[in-house]
Amino acid sequence: MHVCVTGASAGIGEGLARAFAARGASLSLLARRKERLEVLAAELGDATLALEADLVDPKRAEASVVAAEAALGPIDVLVNNAGVQIVAAAERTDPDAGEALLSLNVATPLRLIRHVLPGMLARKGGTIVNVASMAALSPVPGMLYYNASKGGLANASEALRGELAGTGVNVVTVYPGPVHTDMGARAIVRYEQTLAARLAPWGTVDELSKLVVAAVERGRARVIYPRSYAASLHFPNLSRWLSLKLAPALRD
Repeated sequence: MHVCVTGASAGIGEGLARAFAARGASLSLLARRKERLEVLAAELGDATLALEADLVDPKRAEASVVAAEAALGPIDVLVNNAGVQIVAAAERTDPDAGEALLSLNVATPLRLIRHVLPGMLARKGGTIVNVASMAALSPVPGMLYYNASKGGLANASEALRGELAGTGVNVVTVYPGPVHTDMGARAIVRYEQTLAARLAPWGTVDELSKLVVAAVERGRARVIYPRSYAASLHFPNLSRWLSLKLAPALRD
């Protein structure tokens, strides 16, 4: 099984790479930090390919996937994990940085899906994993472009699952809430530490990664983690109201 993971050099992407490797998968790992990828690839074994990739540019990202297929064969599982986050007041957000975020978080995943999908349909099998965010269900103030990107990716992912029903190709949408990563740590310090913020459940990369692998193996539709956030899917209006009501203020 060939699994391609974008943004695999750290955080959730690294965790997913380790979890799939533990299941015996061949891996192509794509990210911009080549040195970290090569260290991880060496640790995971000979069936792991590290590819330095400019994932902000959808066409260059696609070229990297073509190289991965040439080395390891058709992709059985595409994991669209790469993403960035900007935490800042809307009026202070650099629009160029915001548009680069949209390219990385939305345009590149859609481009890669379009690339691998014909082959998966022809083989009547395969899985596309899109790592969205709880921000897609309960957007948090202070993340204008990030909220837009994850909402867009999640909606595209959920609709694609419906479109592909009965084809043998599955789509898994992942909704991580707060998870202990470098990105999470950088984001949380941008907000005031209110009581609600301190009480919010946080998860681990290892547990999330195991849940995603299980969802792929069992053909599930989505992963919401930590699981305490699952009610957001069924009660979106209440979830959004609580998110806006309890969201801490941004630090200056």
